[in-house]
Amino acid sequence: MKAVKVVAQPREVKGAGARRLRRSGIVPAIVYGAGKETRMIQLSAHDFDQVLKGHMGEHMIMDLEVGGESPVKVLLKDIQHHPVSHKIIHADFNEISMTKKLRIEIPIKLVGDPVGVTQQGGILEPITRSIMVECLPTDIVESFTLDVSAMNIGESLLAASIPVDKSKYTVLTLPDQAIVKISVPKAEEEVAPAAAEAGAAEPEVITEKKVEGEEGEEGAEEGKKEGKGGEAKKEAAKPEAAKAAKPEAKAEGKKAK
Repeated sequence: MKAVKVVAQPREVKGAGARRLRRSGIVPAIVYGAGKETRMIQLSAHDFDQVLKGHMGEHMIMDLEVGGESPVKVLLKDIQHHPVSHKIIHADFNEISMTKKLRIEIPIKLVGDPVGVTQQGGILEPITRSIMVECLPTDIVESFTLDVSAMNIGESLLAASIPVDKSKYTVLTLPDQAIVKISVPKAEEEVAPAAAEAGAAEPEVITEKKVEGEEGEEGAEEGKKEGKGGEAKKEAAKPEAAKAAKPEAKAEGKKAK
């Protein structure tokens, strides 16, 4: 893989300051290096986008120039995108040695029209989109090609099927890891109305329980207040009841005489 040149500047701001940089068209980034101090840098978002255009994978070797210093070889290790706009909001670089092997994920490019899809009505399902390899930086490629044209319905291709030059690459992904398969189309199952209603009603039951619980707590508080008021009323009613009971007691005493 041919290295591309990227120009950056040292960065001092972080946190809220980094957000301000993004709004002004700057991408905050970090450069990691074995045995070296981590450096914070910043890149032009426009220029960085132009460098990445036309590349299938984001793992690239770059000649990184920071603040006019001599360029160093770095590997673009990771890019973070905004979840809504998909703009680049951060990048990580690893400073590398061109004579030392490194571990890297390389994408898999599927080529060909599978027989199992075009003639047998199957569905092509990619399972793993990249494999992990160990190689020299000079041997990093944008992708490995896997021909799927001879695949029949129900068949799978494994990592061991990917043609790689074993003199350059040590494949670290397990050889029996499935990469792609041709699946049998699943028949659409009709959901029974009763089952559908029961499934739809379940969240409402949970919600009702929650509401009932909340109302129960409030009711408990109100119950306590009412209980205290009721006790007070009972205490107040006792003398009246006692007065009402006295004439009856006297009447019964007269009869007894």
